[in-house]
Amino acid sequence: MNLTQFWKENPKAAIAFSGGVDSAYLLYSAVQSGANVKAYYAKTAFQPAFELEDAKKLAAQLGAEMEILTLDVLSVPKVAENPANRCYYCKTAIFSAMTAAAKRDGFPLILDGTNASDDASDRPGMKALRELCVRSPLRECGLTKTEIRRLSKEAGLFTHDKPAYACLATRIPTGDIITRSKLARTEDAETYLHSLGLRDFRVRTLGDIARIQVTESDLQTVLKNRDAIVSHLKKLYSGVMLDLEVRP
Repeated sequence: MNLTQFWKENPKAAIAFSGGVDSAYLLYSAVQSGANVKAYYAKTAFQPAFELEDAKKLAAQLGAEMEILTLDVLSVPKVAENPANRCYYCKTAIFSAMTAAAKRDGFPLILDGTNASDDASDRPGMKALRELCVRSPLRECGLTKTEIRRLSKEAGLFTHDKPAYACLATRIPTGDIITRSKLARTEDAETYLHSLGLRDFRVRTLGDIARIQVTESDLQTVLKNRDAIVSHLKKLYSGVMLDLEVRP
């Protein structure tokens, strides 16, 4: 099956839209196929502000209807407690809310942007998607991340080279309680590094220390701005370290 066939068989659906590479291309393909779709963006403490802005920008460019669902995922105890399968509880809460909104709007099918490169065996969130009958057209059609980037570039989507971005909760070690203040300082730190020109990086929490992970292409930018980075991040953390072993 290809996407054109998928939309012929499923001409009406709700799309979980994050503003990332995969869901952006999924929404684009739906619009191009003339399908009746609506995008739903889950606004939580786990998403930085730029993700919402990207989602708004792309939806507007495509002329697609988008609704923002503001959700308090930290009110779910198993999400805030941050167990190893936190993503399962978070996805369950988010997609349950989306399912309710889609049902209200008359959309019988919920879709997400999981692609054929994603490892279903190592993602607790996949279990939640299966339980809630969420379908993943990109995965069903065998589209890998590389192919989706290529197709997105051909389509002129600004998301085609957007770095992969996991939610802010992934910066906090498993078992550490997740709080709004921890998420906010992570977003502050990463927003600052992005302003310096870094593209693919993470600022993870190690106790009360910021552990910066960057790709080799961004390493020189970090070293060039060492003093400024330390100065800014020391306002948020007790210490700053550069991880030269683990990449984002």
